Amino acid sequence: MMDHRRPRRRGQGELEALVLSALREADGPATAGWVQERLGGGLAYTTVITILTRLLDKGAVTRERAGRSFAWTPASDEAGLAARKMRKVLDAESDRVAVLASFVTGLDPDDERLLRELLGHAGDAEDG
Repeated sequence: MMDHRRPRRRGQGELEALVLSALREADGPATAGWVQERLGGGLAYTTVITILTRLLDKGAVTRERAGRSFAWTPASDEAGLAARKMRKVLDAESDRVAVLASFVTGLDPDDERLLRELLGHAGDAEDG
């Protein structure tokens, strides 16, 4: 008996992560065609453009004119992108104190210690 199930659909976030990963592997700005080829061609060119445009709207990539199309570059590394997502979530909440307090109390002791060190260094930089 043959299996006629459709291949699993990837979620939007998964596709965005794949496109960002491909861009990070590029030696410089990359075209949508290069990204499509790098991902194995399983995505339509228009899908790659749509994902890149959504990433641009989110501030995750930048683009520059390259002939008749665009060349795309990640706006930051993975840590910077994660930090941007965290700020976006925090900015969407009305009670920032409660969100931050809940976040900090949920950290494991090593992460809490690291956060305290980072905040201490940030305070030192502002003072000097």
